[in-house]
Amino acid sequence: MSGASRILATDIDPIAGMAIILNCELNQLNPFPILIKNILDLEQDKWDLVVLGDMFYDEDLADSLHQWLKNCVWIHRTQVLIGDPGRPQFRGHSIQHQLHKVVEYSLPEPTRQENNGLTTSTVWDFQP
Repeated sequence: MSGASRILATDIDPIAGMAIILNCELNQLNPFPILIKNILDLEQDKWDLVVLGDMFYDEDLADSLHQWLKNCVWIHRTQVLIGDPGRPQFRGHSIQHQLHKVVEYSLPEPTRQENNGLTTSTVWDFQP
């Protein structure tokens, strides 16, 4: 979190919050605030950067998220980076026309086996 003056992690799953804390400890980082709520249901805040991963697994969620991210960019000029392993719901979503590939990573073999043959994960820059 180099250089960040404020960080907020969000997830609807409390177990993800515990994983974030453990990840901070393993990487010798001071823990930062974690919000265990659906941020899409809250008043939108100004963020310089939004980073999210593997969030387009459900069509309704993907549509809501897409609109929320557009508002972040249009209203607050937020930079948005999206990581996704290429799930069909993401590849078929209309957001695809607003993405620019930043980098692609090969997934380790155990992760490939757990994810039905997905072999890579890509980071995208969202530019509506």
